[in-house]
Amino acid sequence: MAYGGLQMFMGDLKQIINCNDIPLFNNNPSILYERPQFQLLYQELDSIVQTLSNIHQHHHHELERVRNLKKRFKDVVEEAQDTIDLYLSAVTVDFSDSELSPTSDVFKTSLDLKNVMKSIESIKVEVTMIMKMDLSPRINSLKTHSARDAAGTSTSNTRSSPLGKLKPSMAEEIVVGLHRDAEIIRDKLTEDTKQLCVVSIVGMGGQGKTTLATKLFNDPFIKYHFHIRAWATISQTYVRRDLLMQILGFQEDLEKDPDSKLREKLHKKLMGQRYLIVIDDIWSIEAWDALRVFFPNENTGSRILLTSRINEVALHVKPHGFVHSLPCLTEEESWELLKQKVFHGDECPVWLIKPGMQIAKRCHGLPLSVVVMAGILAKESMNKDLWEEIACNVSSYIVSDQKGGCLETLALSYHHLPSHLRECFLYLGGFPESFSINVRRVIRLWVAEGFIVESGNQSLEDTAKAYLMDLINRNLVIVAKRNITGDVKACKLHDLVRELCVQKAKEGFFLKIDSPTSSSQLLESITYEQRRIFTNQNLNTLKIPHFVTQTIRTLLCFPGREYSLKSIQHSFVLLRVLDLQKCRLHFFPQGLGLLVHLRYLAIQYSCEFPNSICKLWRLQTLILKTIYFGSIYLPSNITDLVNLRHLWGKSGIYLPYIEKPMNLYSISKVLFTDDWVCNLQKCFPNIKKLVLYCGLHFHKSSKYLELLPYLENLKLMGPGLPSGAFPVTLKKLSLISGKLSWRHMSVIHLLPNLEVLKLQDSVFMGGRQWDACEQQFRQLKLLKLDRLDIKHWKASSTSFPCLKQLSVWRCRYLEEIPLEIGEIATIELIEIFKCSNSVVESVKRIQQEQHDEGNYDLKIIVDGKELSFYSSQHRSSESE
Repeated sequence: MAYGGLQMFMGDLKQIINCNDIPLFNNNPSILYERPQFQLLYQELDSIVQTLSNIHQHHHHELERVRNLKKRFKDVVEEAQDTIDLYLSAVTVDFSDSELSPTSDVFKTSLDLKNVMKSIESIKVEVTMIMKMDLSPRINSLKTHSARDAAGTSTSNTRSSPLGKLKPSMAEEIVVGLHRDAEIIRDKLTEDTKQLCVVSIVGMGGQGKTTLATKLFNDPFIKYHFHIRAWATISQTYVRRDLLMQILGFQEDLEKDPDSKLREKLHKKLMGQRYLIVIDDIWSIEAWDALRVFFPNENTGSRILLTSRINEVALHVKPHGFVHSLPCLTEEESWELLKQKVFHGDECPVWLIKPGMQIAKRCHGLPLSVVVMAGILAKESMNKDLWEEIACNVSSYIVSDQKGGCLETLALSYHHLPSHLRECFLYLGGFPESFSINVRRVIRLWVAEGFIVESGNQSLEDTAKAYLMDLINRNLVIVAKRNITGDVKACKLHDLVRELCVQKAKEGFFLKIDSPTSSSQLLESITYEQRRIFTNQNLNTLKIPHFVTQTIRTLLCFPGREYSLKSIQHSFVLLRVLDLQKCRLHFFPQGLGLLVHLRYLAIQYSCEFPNSICKLWRLQTLILKTIYFGSIYLPSNITDLVNLRHLWGKSGIYLPYIEKPMNLYSISKVLFTDDWVCNLQKCFPNIKKLVLYCGLHFHKSSKYLELLPYLENLKLMGPGLPSGAFPVTLKKLSLISGKLSWRHMSVIHLLPNLEVLKLQDSVFMGGRQWDACEQQFRQLKLLKLDRLDIKHWKASSTSFPCLKQLSVWRCRYLEEIPLEIGEIATIELIEIFKCSNSVVESVKRIQQEQHDEGNYDLKIIVDGKELSFYSSQHRSSESE
């Protein structure tokens, strides 16, 4: 058994027991005295973890009992964590600058784990009982009942038809926006391939997968093409016999047949026939692996059409097969569907068009939402004021509509999530509506919250990224932005999915405060389990009761009007996450130094940071902004932050001279003197991303960059840029200013893993010519040139064999883009901004040549506007 919060707590206990590397704990008599209690607690927890893991593997008959046991264990762990954290605050915090004393009722000056140990003993007794009980007869009984119950549940919600007969009906179904999708899939189903093929449709719940599959199932050409058609819906509680009965048609004479007989009959029916089987709403890889043996492959051109919410299932079914990701409806398609559902072909009254279009728009392209809203509108009077009111509260109407079952449909995806993804998913619901969520930010927040379970040699951040990709592949999270290498930079939630998160979170995950009027009522109703507050309100006016703050672990403030903050409520002592980027801190908040359990801190400050910030020994992420333009000076004891992984500043951060290694993975905007650059490898052995200001003499020490073994992303700025000696691990390189010679490019092009190269602000000077004909950037996907004084640029099509995007900004002396750029097979986008007319003309010629060769996919953007081939051709002919 393992979950992220437990792993994080066990790691904390280890650090407390072996406290030699934590200055705050060194020689602390109180902690040394209680060390035996810490050790005993660690041993007991570790013992239960191992035992519960064994139960999970070998005692499936006790799953419900074990689940309850694990819930009790998780509660005990949280109680132990609170008790220990309050004690650590009392014995380690410097109270000299606070109005509080360590004897305040907030803190616990003595470590009392009696209740915790008593609960642990009780859990151990119950675990022992489960391990000793011999329940073999009961196992068989439970299995029989389970199978019978599952079969009953599954068949009651399925649709079926005898082989070769019409199954789903389209008689009253209104289909909008799926015609092109239907054409694409129909072509795949009927193409001249004799082998049995699987075609998959994937998308989020309510997006129209079943509607599209039904449209194809009843398509006249499909009916003509296939000898046999059959439909089966796979529920989450999948039973193999149920599928066999669905395809064979639930005939009475089949009910007494064993599974083996049903399988034999199905095989005989399908042998030698060209068949189409629709498997609707499949949820797991295991279900497919159990089904695939039913379908003979005799090179008759048979097809299986599969729908799923989970991309991974579709890719497993046919790793290189055709997977069609269903897009959301456009605003126009949503409006068309709404009109047809409400007015059934009649004209929409003119006065309802504008609010009707607003309602359709706020369904955000989800057909199920449009259908639900159409049902609501159809019952209401054709009143403009009423429709305008509904338009302002679309999500509320959808959520409150029980008949539509919109949230219930989406909730199936939530209930199917593995336990390690549920907290991560719910957390996203705390972000504002339509908010573009920065992936880097949310990953660090997940890690700080303790949601991420360690996986092999992967970093916690890499594991968190895998969690996010899993949620995206399950069509619960939408990709908002990708970088040129394909990595997700930003994501978002559909409004209804976010509403689902908020509804589930009310059961005890977080508290969301969106208005000052509701805050007092909400805060009074908060429970012990709701340990997170997400708000866009001014903290100065948000009066949070004392008893509430003692349990809060997260305080996340989202963009609103910026405000100042004088102090942090002293009773927030258990906070792990504090994001105050929108608070203007002219004075360091009183009470912040008491929050020694912080793992994530983001603040905006106007002065030098005090030494007390380095007492926050658990900090993993520190984000520093300045109110005014200027640099940030960090205190000399920065190395006391032994758990710090990410140090980010929005302007320059002056890092003092340090000799002690730090566990940093990323550093942004660092300024330090040249005389200690040689300590880079020693001080930052794990660094992956480094944004560095290079002083005048930095190039003399730049060879030390080459010694950083994990560095992937490097951004260098300043007059002392290095002329070489980059680590071969680099994937992204940005060079700003520095005035190097173009001959130094011969060093950069040899970097074997380089995917992104950005050159900015006259970083290369002299000669004003770049001849890249003899150079090859083997993996480069993005090349950006910004404010360079280059005049002539030569390149061959082999110079950048993998290039996808070229951006040329404000290179006013450049005469043209090499025509050979257009011949690169992978090129997708050329972006020109504030360059000469001759550069614009050169990209037009590239576009013309590519058009003549049949390449219509190359996208060219000039000064923010896409260059249309036909419009540019017309202007060219006019000038002639």
